Amino acid sequence: MSLNIPHGGKLVDRMLRGEEREAALQRARDAKKIPLSEVGVADLEMIANGAMSPLTGFMSQADYHSVVETMRLANGLVWSLPITLPVAKDVAAGIRLDEEIALVENGNGATILGVMQVVEKFEYNKTREAMEVYRTAETAHPGVARVMGQGEVCLAGEVWMINRHPESTFLEYRRDPAETRKIFAERGWNTVVGFQTRNPVHRAHEYIQKCAMEIVDGLLLHPLVGKTKNDDISAELRMESYHALLKNYYPANRVLLSVFPAAMRYAGPREAIFHAMCRKNYGCTHFIVGRDHAGVGKYYGTYDAQKMFTNFTPAELGITTLNFENSFFCKKCGAVVTNKTCPHDSAQQVSLSGTQVREMLGRGEAPPPEFSRAEVVEILIKGLRNGNS
Repeated sequence: MSLNIPHGGKLVDRMLRGEEREAALQRARDAKKIPLSEVGVADLEMIANGAMSPLTGFMSQADYHSVVETMRLANGLVWSLPITLPVAKDVAAGIRLDEEIALVENGNGATILGVMQVVEKFEYNKTREAMEVYRTAETAHPGVARVMGQGEVCLAGEVWMINRHPESTFLEYRRDPAETRKIFAERGWNTVVGFQTRNPVHRAHEYIQKCAMEIVDGLLLHPLVGKTKNDDISAELRMESYHALLKNYYPANRVLLSVFPAAMRYAGPREAIFHAMCRKNYGCTHFIVGRDHAGVGKYYGTYDAQKMFTNFTPAELGITTLNFENSFFCKKCGAVVTNKTCPHDSAQQVSLSGTQVREMLGRGEAPPPEFSRAEVVEILIKGLRNGNS
């Protein structure tokens, strides 16, 4: 097996360079300015760098409705999340079809991030999108709250990226899909497993990663560093914890740490499909799907994300999923296990929820060593004590 071909067959590149970039920048200075949300900034970057291949811009009405209803683009290709540019009605009314607009950072709009040729404007049903994508219309769900608070009209068209956001983080690890593919090839990795995380890696994560590493050439540890909930551990703290873990417990020649610039949507099963398709574009041949992937609260069943993949054939997904049950440390077994391998009752399990862990860390209490490595706990406690949550 060789590295995956990109989703749709070709890696998209919508990053302007050289004279083309300068010309677009000059046009953008005189164009109407549309500020992007944090999600929009992340989407623009991932469209432009090919992570969202085959998308070349924000979705048309036909693609939007097809994705919401069937988890496929209008051409039938698997795609699970709507990628749109919503604006207020009055803003949309002031934009002509075929007009080129400038996409700018939210706020003072000083930095021009890209340009877009508007080919379509359409209204959409927010409640319907919420129910189909997030399975709820409750605004307590962060993804639903975002949808309900955004503009009523979607602008559609191809984009070109001129500049990355001026506050883009982790530039050393912000590798585009073409870069990760090149590194995999240089290392001789024909099979690569991707691991998505927005949390510090604990012992259960380490267990499933290392199980996966037994059957592939390399691991892409790919933490999401875009917008997350306010109570999630900060990307800075998470990255520090990953460095400590990789330094002490992983073979350096078998792991690549690189950041994933996406924003979290907390769409559970649908977002799991999206995460897999993006990792396919980064070159991964395998993708780990654990418990409650991309979930929040109690909106999704523990293994709904794994079940979602059964709606598609292996050929149309083009990436092999590795499904893991909830793993935990069993005091009787003396190891990290799952219910597939452990015969003992729950009284022997060391298992904590994310909320419990955050509360413990906030009080300066260390979770038990069976749950998390001491080096990681030390970093998290110190960071939270200094207000870096």
